[in-house]
Amino acid sequence: MGNAPKKINLALQGGGAHGAFTWGVLDYLLEDEHFEIDGISGTSAGAMNAVVMTSGLQKGGQQAARQALETFWHEVSKTAFLSPVKRSPIDIALGQWSLDFSPSYLAFDLISRFASPYEFNPLNVNPLREVVEGVVDFEAVKCCDTPRLFVAATNVYSGKIRVFEQHEISLDAVMASACLPTLFQAVEVEGEPYWDGGYMGNPPLYPLFYHTKTSDTVLIQINPVERREIPKTAREILNRMNEITFNSSLLRELRAVDFVSRLIEEGKLSREDYMEVHMHRISADELSPLQASSKVNAEWAFLSELKAIGRQAAAKWVDENYNAIGKRSTLDLRSEFS
Repeated sequence: MGNAPKKINLALQGGGAHGAFTWGVLDYLLEDEHFEIDGISGTSAGAMNAVVMTSGLQKGGQQAARQALETFWHEVSKTAFLSPVKRSPIDIALGQWSLDFSPSYLAFDLISRFASPYEFNPLNVNPLREVVEGVVDFEAVKCCDTPRLFVAATNVYSGKIRVFEQHEISLDAVMASACLPTLFQAVEVEGEPYWDGGYMGNPPLYPLFYHTKTSDTVLIQINPVERREIPKTAREILNRMNEITFNSSLLRELRAVDFVSRLIEEGKLSREDYMEVHMHRISADELSPLQASSKVNAEWAFLSELKAIGRQAAAKWVDENYNAIGKRSTLDLRSEFS
């Protein structure tokens, strides 16, 4: 590897507790020191990882960013320890991280299908709000020149994506990005209500292309695009529907990137006027078998395991693809659509 850090952008998907995988990836990249992060686009848990890391970078550099991420996820785990929604003895005995046999989880899941958060949570309690507020210095985030930060949410009125840029990012913006409408009341920002950004961009890529000059974007992917099995139970069907919904906007953007890249390759677009985007992806096969209910499991042992998987995935990706950064894509976009 060369001595000069290579510039990359990061695109961070949402996925509840599975965002601890992204924590592991970020932890490795910050420790590796062979990269300079120019821009970050994040949605939901990805947005939280992004603002926590950016706050740490602004206040004390890479080591402070790693510590901030550790603190954040540890506080998430401490908050979850007080929650009645936990793994059942059956889940534990089977050695699985899901909550599929948890009576409290099943009861809450059932309630959320028949009652809105305005009914079962009239006080709009969200413990994560206090965690984010306690860890992130939003004034430091707004003053940060590098990396450029973008957080996505979905406008409830229009159904359109809202990308909050650096100077607009606040606690409300981050909580809007992670607002699942079946669990939490819509978050108002500047008089407009917002839901989870994953519906319209998980995460959005275009802000990185428009607002940075870095050609290489690394997608940290939590939600699998493809599953070679037919979902048959009600929970499996709902989980797959959510995966397809939350990946649809990302796939459209990747198709657009591939289209423009082909036009540049064929000489129909000028390389002087259009930047050729190099797409990369860090993901892990270990995430695919995890049930959707594990996304609400914030046990420290589970989060630590996901972090370790993320670090391993990042290390493997760096070893195999570092030399390609700045030269070519390592994500075969055309195979994604074939």
